[in-house]
Amino acid sequence: MTGKRKQGSLARQLIEAHLVEGRPEAGEEIGLRVDQTLTQDATGTLVMQELEGLGLDRVRTEVSVQYVDHNILQADERNAEDHDFLRSAARRYGVWYSKPGNGVSHPTHMQRFGVPGKTLAGSDSHTCAAGSLGMLAIGVGGLEVAMAMAGRPLYLRMPDIWGVRLTGRLPAWVSAKDVILELLRRHGVKGGVNRILEYHGPGLESLTAMDRHVIANMGAELGATASVFPADDAVRDFLRAEDREEDFVALAPEPDAAYDVEEEIDLGSLEPLIARPSSPGNVVTVREAAGAPVHQAVIGSSANPGLRDFAVAAAMVRGRSTAEGVSFDVNPTSREILQDLTRSGGTFDLIGAGARLHQSGCLGCIGMGQAPAAGRNSLRTFPRNFPGRSGTEDDAVWLCSPETATASALTGVITDPRDWAADADAEPPVLRLPERASVNVSMLEGPLPPEEAASVELDRGPNVSALPRLDPLPDTLEGPVLLRTGDDVSTDEISPAGARALPYRSNIPKLADFTFTRIDPEYPRRARETEGPHFVVGGHNYGQGSSREHAAITPRHLGLRAVVAKSFARIHWQNLANFGVLALEFEDEADADRIDAGDTLRLERLRTALAGDASPRLRLRNVTKGEDCTVRHRLSPRQRRSVLAGGIIPALAEEEASADGSGNGGGGGGEGG
Repeated sequence: MTGKRKQGSLARQLIEAHLVEGRPEAGEEIGLRVDQTLTQDATGTLVMQELEGLGLDRVRTEVSVQYVDHNILQADERNAEDHDFLRSAARRYGVWYSKPGNGVSHPTHMQRFGVPGKTLAGSDSHTCAAGSLGMLAIGVGGLEVAMAMAGRPLYLRMPDIWGVRLTGRLPAWVSAKDVILELLRRHGVKGGVNRILEYHGPGLESLTAMDRHVIANMGAELGATASVFPADDAVRDFLRAEDREEDFVALAPEPDAAYDVEEEIDLGSLEPLIARPSSPGNVVTVREAAGAPVHQAVIGSSANPGLRDFAVAAAMVRGRSTAEGVSFDVNPTSREILQDLTRSGGTFDLIGAGARLHQSGCLGCIGMGQAPAAGRNSLRTFPRNFPGRSGTEDDAVWLCSPETATASALTGVITDPRDWAADADAEPPVLRLPERASVNVSMLEGPLPPEEAASVELDRGPNVSALPRLDPLPDTLEGPVLLRTGDDVSTDEISPAGARALPYRSNIPKLADFTFTRIDPEYPRRARETEGPHFVVGGHNYGQGSSREHAAITPRHLGLRAVVAKSFARIHWQNLANFGVLALEFEDEADADRIDAGDTLRLERLRTALAGDASPRLRLRNVTKGEDCTVRHRLSPRQRRSVLAGGIIPALAEEEASADGSGNGGGGGGEGG
């Protein structure tokens, strides 16, 4: 139900404590002070290039950390070159550096740097996982993280606060993954758009901080801006185990807090759930899917990163063997967790049962190895199962809890862990987790002193390019529609990751060769052969999923200047504006169906239409068919200036030139390096 907005929710407390611009009213653009930033290697190389383009001397946040966790399979020299570049940039700009193999960014940041009450901006959509500690943690594009590192506010539309009241306790064989899958079953992948999820209620008492991480992490799959939990005894216990109890701050909503949207989940009523291929929102009960053959089961990823998630799998397989024909893969999420799992004997149990133990990192979650056979069912404790994300084009990836994945690995078919337990005469595992974690800081390199950092040269290998030049938006934009897409197109489909593409994440011209190839393999060729700008026409929720700004940069590099869609996912919509691509929505969705690939579209008088207090509605002319339709933008005045200039970096160059009195603005600031 919808309630009256009032003070008191924890999310609003966090926003108001960090508000530096705007009014925290629904739909208004606000600017927030950012305390911490998180970057990872798949997006961090661009962030560091952007810091270079901004001319930054040293980061101005309290803590900024660069993780290497996504591409740690060094098949050739390109990956190592990226790591060298990232380390040199971290040393140059005063950033912590987490070495390859140290762990996935989100649980590692939670272990070492997360502090209740702080804001965290990360160039990864699952940054929201840190909300488990009572942080306001938001995933955004890399350029916005670079701006935050430079001391500028983080801008976003003020979201509604969605209060989710938890009651009861989880039954045996049901865990935190089933909680977030229940929300996805109810609301789908668009249910959290323009909302912050705030969890409260008596059910929290039985959820550990890492359980909350599982739930907060996959708020991204609902499209939510952030997920927030209170900082209570469970958070204190977690920080105490990490030798950081002094960082604990108690935080909670006011007793009379009201929410814009309210919902309740009785934890005791939940049962094991699973997301079918190929969407996190395609959720059914495990019993509905039971019996389908399983080819692979993978434990790990930022979505199920805690020691408990590995320990329950180890307890289930102890003294048993996985089924014939099943690859049972275990990806420890941090070096610390692997040490604790090994000390408890869990690593021995997993390996003895046939598990394949991999290094600490994202790996198969981003399509770097562990690709399944085409058409064969792969059960994963991961957050996403978009088509082809696994590295296999014709994949069949399911998302589930560690209990479901392990039970299915033991039987060889999708199996409800309650049914496996009944057949195997197995009791729910009693887990004895250590009160103190194996704290390991040896894989973290701290920031250099400013005087030493100033002399560091960026280690730029041949596979690390500069940012592309970003020209201003023309007053009249005319060009062909080179691609039409359906609903829920993900950034994985716009700019794929995986073992073929991801090694080029620092080389924009080369990475552009992969743009949209999962939808249309010929798109890069047609774009390069097209003189002048072009359009893409999309459906609902265009650009869902990963925060990777490559999905805005590489199409822009190939000439894309406008996307006209029925609706946009939040982060990608922001990324398009950041790089000077006009994001427009059809006022009448039926108009989208009257535009065909190959039609020539025209937008006129754009500099007038995007200036000042002009109407957000524009006339879109289909030159080929001789038809007009109305489209609209949702850009703030700040974003309009950015789009007109060609992107944030050239817009800042214009501002600086104007302040200097030189008058030399335009797109000249778009060349990084």
